Parts: sequence; C-alpha cells; structure tokens
Amino acid sequence: MLNCLFVCSKNKWRSPTAEQIFSERDDLQCDSAGLSNDAEVPLSIELIEWADMIFVMEKQHKSKLAAQFKPHLAGKKVICLNIPDNYKFMDPELVKLLDRKVMPFLPKYYS
Repeated sequence: MLNCLFVCSKNKWRSPTAEQIFSERDDLQCDSAGLSNDAEVPLSIELIEWADMIFVMEKQHKSKLAAQFKPHLAGKKVICLNIPDNYKFMDPELVKLLDRKVMPFLPKYYS
C-alpha cells in the first residue's frame, strides 16, 4: 500500500479533489492538507511522516513545505504538479489534469 499526500494552500479544492479521486484505488491510501494557517486540514508532521509520496500543486507549495518541514522531509519524494488555483472541487478539468499529472508517478494498477 502506497501512502499519497496531496497538498495545496487551503485544502479546499485541488488537494481534496486529488484525495477523493485517487482514494478509489485499492493500492493507495490518500490524504490531503493545506499549507495555510486557515486550511481546512492544516499540514502536520504526522501527515508528512505517514506519506510515502507528497504531491504539491505549485512550486510555492514545495518551497513553503521545505521551509516549514525540512527536517521531516528526508527520504520523502515531493512532486510538484504545477496545477494553478483555477479550479473548484471535483471540476472535471481538474480531475483530468490530476489524472494526467499524477498517474506517471504511481505504480501500475491492476484491478
């Protein structure tokens, strides 16, 4: 089982969408969080330690993640998806974009 953590700013639209769509796979456990103080689910050390792979939506998220949690990122794979904050929760275009950008990093899935 691979633990995937999706991170954006406020954990309202992009990262919860990613969590929901990739949670449907039996070989993944997914969670999401935000880097802002007012995020729906603020990012924590526990979530970072739980994650095998961390997907951030923008370069600024990767920088902020490194600045705030550097000691806890050793050995973690952090991938920037370069998905701007232009989408609402479960927007069909966002779902397609996430699928296209995340799938190359995941193991092949056999249902």
